Amino acid sequence: MTLTRRIATVTLAALVAAGPLAAEIRIAHVYGKTGPLEAYAAQSHTGLMMGLEYATGGTMEVLGEPIVVIEKDTQLDPAQGRALLEEAYADDGAVLAVGPVSSGVALAMLPVAEEYERILIVEPAVADSITGANRNRYIFRTGRNSSQDAIANAVAIGAPGVKVATLAQDYAFGRDGVAAFREALADTGAELVHEEYVPTDTTDFTAAAERIFNAMKDLDGEKRLFLIWAGAGNPMGKIGAMDPSRFGIEIATGGNILAALAAYKDFPGMEGATYYYHDIPDNPVNDWLVEQHMDRFGTPPDFFTAGGMAAGLAVVAALERAGSTETEDLIGAMEGMEWETPKGTMRFRPEDHQALQSMYHFRIRVEDGVDWAIPELVRELGIDDLSVPVRD
Repeated sequence: MTLTRRIATVTLAALVAAGPLAAEIRIAHVYGKTGPLEAYAAQSHTGLMMGLEYATGGTMEVLGEPIVVIEKDTQLDPAQGRALLEEAYADDGAVLAVGPVSSGVALAMLPVAEEYERILIVEPAVADSITGANRNRYIFRTGRNSSQDAIANAVAIGAPGVKVATLAQDYAFGRDGVAAFREALADTGAELVHEEYVPTDTTDFTAAAERIFNAMKDLDGEKRLFLIWAGAGNPMGKIGAMDPSRFGIEIATGGNILAALAAYKDFPGMEGATYYYHDIPDNPVNDWLVEQHMDRFGTPPDFFTAGGMAAGLAVVAALERAGSTETEDLIGAMEGMEWETPKGTMRFRPEDHQALQSMYHFRIRVEDGVDWAIPELVRELGIDDLSVPVRD
């Protein structure tokens, strides 16, 4: 931390201790409220608030003080995310922060947490490097990482003799995801034969698909194209319309939000692995989330609603366990901490602060009257079933 910022932080701390701000615990939610991933962001914020509500029994108080959540919109801009996190710590007195949605924004925010010596709970950004090569001791992640996604999906679709190609977005989320998937797939006996990366805003997948088809059309055995994608563009539907089955290629992908699952209806029987689907987990936290979300919004909770709730639950559990808002107390409380979430038990691994958690191998089922495809559980992959590497 620079001398100027250190002085500013000390001054702010003194003002907080002396004034009315001492009577509340401030938490910043720094996330992409507007932009291409705003659907994910809205779910994440709803889940965060519901998690805080559930964990505090509806009082929205912890350690005898009210919780105040400050929202800040990164607009998916890494520089904006960095500046807003600085503002949250230095000007707003946030004792910790949650977010963001984008892996690229998260990587820009990590050094800020270290500079200000404050906790950043990353949710739902996925790139391995967040709790890997770029991590620092102030970063904890409740969201799953690329390796957890990759290992679960490799288990779901990989087998000896299977040939696999990947299509991913050309940034940290996509490249980290493919790197982890490549590594995990090797353990299944399957072979990764082609990797294709395209810009994040791609809408025409013709050229990329043709390169994939050319790389796979003369191969023998089972052939699968695995998609790693976030946001708009619908590569699955558009590539599916190009009839990859004429080359013996099946499309596969991981789970997604309900709106995106509508496109899965064209792929009954498709298998993959998902982070969450509301009908899969069977535990009291998820029962409450599903019931309350249906009552309040008329829809089941979605992919990132569960993630946001896990983060809110972690915030309260950490503060209660630490008995303090001091960063060092929180780190001590959070390393190795287990807490209950809509997905069951999560655990912050002490080595890298990644939350270990269940994933779910699914098979797509289509049902009349349901607007989206249903990821039907094949097998729960628990903490002990996923050998998630610590990445440096």
